[in-house]
Amino acid sequence: MEALSLPGSGFWIGVVVAIVCGAIVGYERQLKDKPVGARTSILICLGTQIFVDIGSAFTTPSADPTRVIGQVVTGIGFIGGGVILARRGIVVGVTTASTIWVLAAIGVVIGVGHYLTALMLSIVTVIILIGFDYIDKRILAGKAGKKSPDDE
Repeated sequence: MEALSLPGSGFWIGVVVAIVCGAIVGYERQLKDKPVGARTSILICLGTQIFVDIGSAFTTPSADPTRVIGQVVTGIGFIGGGVILARRGIVVGVTTASTIWVLAAIGVVIGVGHYLTALMLSIVTVIILIGFDYIDKRILAGKAGKKSPDDE
């Protein structure tokens, strides 16, 4: 097996993009006092990007860089499963688990060099989280027969 050389500028650009993408999603989660905030989100994106980038560096005939992606999906699935809990008959943490999985997917996208796509996916993720939170509040306020706090 050959030694890995020092990472080039593409690797470091990926690191910066992973930090930005993780911060975009993580900051929204942190503002909502969710367990996976900015630091954790950055580390999930960054770690995934690093694994995929390193996996792609092995170009021997027997190497399959896509196996790294499969292992990331499996590992992140276990981490996500660990944050899903049942409390008093109510399941909580599913959105957090899903967000962790999406952050890893964004890290994969960065690791294969699609930086703009990763940035757009981060923004889309935040739009989904904020948008559905807003819709949920409107629906719940309507069911209770009250005005939404935003209406006042």
